[in-house]
Amino acid sequence: MAITALAVILPLMASMIALGVRQYDALRDLVALGTHATCSVFAVVLLFYVEANGAVVVRLGGWAPELGIVLVADTFAVLVLAVAMVTILLVEIFAIGQRGTSSGADPKVVGPMLLVLTAGVALSILSGDLFTLFVAFELMLVASYVLLTHQGRAGQVRSGMTYVVINLFASTLFLFGVAFVYASTGTVNLALLAERIPELGNGVRWGIGLWFLVVFGTKAAMFPLFSWLPDSYPTAPTTITAVFAGLLTKIGMYAMVRFHTLTGMDDLGGVILVIAGLTMIVGVAGALAQDDMKRILSFHIVSQIGYMMMGLGLFTVAGVAGAVIFIVHQIPVKTVLFLVGAMVEADRGTSALGRVGGMLTRRPWLALMFALPALSLAGLPPFSGFVAKLALIDAGIDATSVAIVVVALVVSALTLLSMVKIWIGVFWGNDPADDPGSAVGTVAAGVESVPRSGWATMSAAAMATMTITLVIALFAGPLWTMSERAAAELLDGETYIHSVLDGGER
Repeated sequence: MAITALAVILPLMASMIALGVRQYDALRDLVALGTHATCSVFAVVLLFYVEANGAVVVRLGGWAPELGIVLVADTFAVLVLAVAMVTILLVEIFAIGQRGTSSGADPKVVGPMLLVLTAGVALSILSGDLFTLFVAFELMLVASYVLLTHQGRAGQVRSGMTYVVINLFASTLFLFGVAFVYASTGTVNLALLAERIPELGNGVRWGIGLWFLVVFGTKAAMFPLFSWLPDSYPTAPTTITAVFAGLLTKIGMYAMVRFHTLTGMDDLGGVILVIAGLTMIVGVAGALAQDDMKRILSFHIVSQIGYMMMGLGLFTVAGVAGAVIFIVHQIPVKTVLFLVGAMVEADRGTSALGRVGGMLTRRPWLALMFALPALSLAGLPPFSGFVAKLALIDAGIDATSVAIVVVALVVSALTLLSMVKIWIGVFWGNDPADDPGSAVGTVAAGVESVPRSGWATMSAAAMATMTITLVIALFAGPLWTMSERAAAELLDGETYIHSVLDGGER
């Protein structure tokens, strides 16, 4: 299907157009929104098509897989792609509503760069070879660095340098890894690697598996390679942090699951489970130690990556299926929590817990939009997070991995505690504006007002994102069936191999 390639090509072309007309707000927004909406439609159509007909394989230029670029839309890919494209669309709508506030990002930059980021995300998900995946990661890195630092604030530039240096280091490791894999197997195509890597000696296989665990783990912010994230994300405009939180680390995790399952790295399961447990613990401990809403949520990005790694480390169909549905659920949940954080910041001028309060009475609908995804993040029923965590806990019990199950349950309880901490600090208590004589009240009184139309747009985008999390919970049965099928295809590998090697454009 041509739309598979268009999901990558269209946002790249549109980014150039949006950059050319960046001075004309209406035209630039039309290009950006139209492109994001079209890509979302493409992704949903691909989801239903693959569900009905099987994987779609596109050989660009008609080249054989050994020589050319192959795009593969299998069950795993289309599940993540559909949620990712719709989420980026909603973030773009939110950014338009936030325009003109001090916490809003520059629309002349955000529009074109979000389109570049979209192309990188789509290419990462659909890529059928390691080198194209490397190119996709670089597209995302360039766009994310510009989005992170474009306001030019000292804190942004300082943390942005840390972000780009660590990610460039990971990219360098990635490139060396691609070269080593090619030297060892004669290919970088994932389908061919699924056949050839298991035939290598144990030492070489372990070396490749650990090398790419570091590469993808740095992108995903796993322990101990996460230090760049809690410092860089809170300094960015919150709209940008929302799309980063929802997508970038999840794409790193997506690549890790794809590579390590297809290439049969199940003997690394014990190592991955240990790292998963440490990632959960360090992430939630860091969150509990913070007193700022954005920093708490940033540390929870790290913590939740541990759950996805847990599913991968089990290397069972149930475990990997749990990781798949966890990735799908986390994209909108993390995004909407940061969007709510952006609205709190726009309303009160800060997200520090000690300087915000009374939002429950001031904006009760905002409290609702926080509460539901926060409960989902903690894994409480009947929300999507409960479905995902229950799947992982059940898989861990079946695999008799008692230690990681205990860690996962304890971290879930601590996650709930940190969400309560935000609730008490931001939504409970008295409104600082009621005491204009205090330092906090003075700050609150001086916050710029957001236009009513801006609030309506921001609220609609955040509400729609929250609705996605509820839809995931509502359709948990069909999604779990698809996740199980995706996991079986990844662990078996035969379906993927035959689709790529025997197929062409379909």
